[in-house]
Amino acid sequence: MPLSVSEHTSKSKARAGSARAAFGYRDFRIIWIGLFASNVGTWMQNLALPAYIDARTHKATWVAIMGFAQLGPLLLLSIPGGVLADRFPRRQWLITNQALQMVFAVAIAFLIARDSSLWAIFAVQLGIGVFNALGAPAMQASIPLLLSKEDLPGALSLNSVMLNGSRVIGPALAAALIGLGVTVPQIFVINAATYLFAVAAIAVIVIPHVQSRSVERGMQKLLVGIRIARQRGVLSRMLLAMTAFSFFCLPYVSLFPSIARLNFGIDSNSATYKWLYATWGLGACLGGLACGSVFIRFDRRKLIVFAFRGFALSMAGFALANGPMLAIPIGFLLGFFYFMAVTPMVTIFQTNMRDHERARVMSLWFMAFGGTVTLGALAFGPVVDRFGPRPVLFISVASAVALSWWADLIRRPTQMLLDDESSQPLETRNATSLDEHGVVAGE
Repeated sequence: MPLSVSEHTSKSKARAGSARAAFGYRDFRIIWIGLFASNVGTWMQNLALPAYIDARTHKATWVAIMGFAQLGPLLLLSIPGGVLADRFPRRQWLITNQALQMVFAVAIAFLIARDSSLWAIFAVQLGIGVFNALGAPAMQASIPLLLSKEDLPGALSLNSVMLNGSRVIGPALAAALIGLGVTVPQIFVINAATYLFAVAAIAVIVIPHVQSRSVERGMQKLLVGIRIARQRGVLSRMLLAMTAFSFFCLPYVSLFPSIARLNFGIDSNSATYKWLYATWGLGACLGGLACGSVFIRFDRRKLIVFAFRGFALSMAGFALANGPMLAIPIGFLLGFFYFMAVTPMVTIFQTNMRDHERARVMSLWFMAFGGTVTLGALAFGPVVDRFGPRPVLFISVASAVALSWWADLIRRPTQMLLDDESSQPLETRNATSLDEHGVVAGE
């Protein structure tokens, strides 16, 4: 018989809401380790494929097109993925999606080995993107069910560590293996094998069943998440802020090899490029971890504003740097403030949803965070090819400054979820303690 949420208990006596407390839950710990190992393979590929495309074409536009194949499907398929997450048993659905992505990863290895058509590689990468988009809402809606609500902020901080820690380890491991004679196609085969870690983790945990309360039929099912977000101000504010951040501030993520080549004179196949990428990823990892440890007592609303301003300053330095000696340390700070902004945003977003709403509403987050980045890269990739990276990077600076004002939930209060299933203005909430949704005020 499936466990209910309340039956998942932490073995840790750490402070509630901290990363240590979240890691005390057995099932959360297992899925975190399995996804971490799988993501290491993913980031090995995410380093190798853009570098391969940039070296082969010397076009930022083509790098952006391949990035769109991986994350673009989130724009169209995240909402259907949320509906399917409620329709099918979670474990079988998640395992199927991981297995299919593994098959496509093997196919990419075959195509790269033959230097096949770029459009053939695009089509297979699109297959990975499609099944990632269909499975992502189910995965992210399931993880919060593995621990109590008070420890969810720590879990979300650890999710950031998982994503960005693998972003450090994956490229470093790929670089080491290539140095030992492993070929780029073989890197893709290794990535395919790492999907087995995620499959094994999903197979051994218990995912509590949450009954959907949606009464909509037909096409209206696709609009449930949008309706919830519109009715709850904090959700719509965070979604719009993340959408703008992704489109205007994060295109550099997809265009990283082209920016390194054009702005800093760093070849995408060089060891220096891998160091730059790994250092930036390390900064992002520590930025996410800091939100669940060092800054656990700080008001998350204030962290968002501080992080956007820090991101703007770091991006200005990144734009003005003219070589790796400056680009690498500034890249660390850029990564740090990047996920120092994203982590409190997703924490506030996740803690202002009810369990039965997660699959539908989280699909919107994936559209904002993942899918929109690729649109920004497609829009700004030709600009980079024509005018160089600096104009695009300075647009990111200006946008981050504007978002530090617009996304300020203290100066621009909005409505949040209450346990009695009603809402009230944020400024009327307790301003001195950790509330039931993990929003801290006062410090």
